[in-house]
Amino acid sequence: MTAAEHHIVPRQPPTSGPSGPSGSSGASGSSGSSGSSGPSGGGDGTPPEDRRRVIRRRLITLTIIVLLIGIPAGYLVISAGQSRRSGKDKEAEAAAQGLREDWPSGMQRRIFELPIPGNAQGVQYYETNNWKASRMYVKFRTTSAGLDRFLSGVGTGRAALETGKVTIGERDIKITGWYFGPGVDWAGTVHKNKDPRPTQNITVNMTDPAAPVVYAVSASTP
Repeated sequence: MTAAEHHIVPRQPPTSGPSGPSGSSGASGSSGSSGSSGPSGGGDGTPPEDRRRVIRRRLITLTIIVLLIGIPAGYLVISAGQSRRSGKDKEAEAAAQGLREDWPSGMQRRIFELPIPGNAQGVQYYETNNWKASRMYVKFRTTSAGLDRFLSGVGTGRAALETGKVTIGERDIKITGWYFGPGVDWAGTVHKNKDPRPTQNITVNMTDPAAPVVYAVSASTP
């Protein structure tokens, strides 16, 4: 066969072929996967709170609430308990402290109208106060003339003293611990005043007339 007899096949241009779509799909697939790959924690990327921190925060909040409610409530309970204490409890507390070895102040003597004479010895006193009454307890030794001055200053006199009479009540005896038993020459009187002035219960140990011992309870009602 001669060269002229050969058919000349025209040269075909290169085609994109199937590799083109697969290549584009690969690119889109890569782009899609890269787009979907993001933070895995959540919408805003914040990691979930530790459980121990949550419990701790709640305990702190609960403690604060308990303190805010409990402290005022406890204070109210204590205040109510103190306000409910009766006058008897307060007097028992005063009795436990005992009579004070001293003179009551001038103001106390004026309020309770107990003009202790200047020559008095062994003066003892204490004062109690409650919602019912205020009381001043005094004990002292004086002379016969001093006793007269005291009784006159109170508003009474020696003639008002009744021999063998004890005018200090059992309630006041328990508070003071004073003794008014037999074997002593007792004499007593009650000097009453209109409220708000105090009333004085006075008992005197007259065993030694030259050195009488005076026991007095002056009570004032508010």
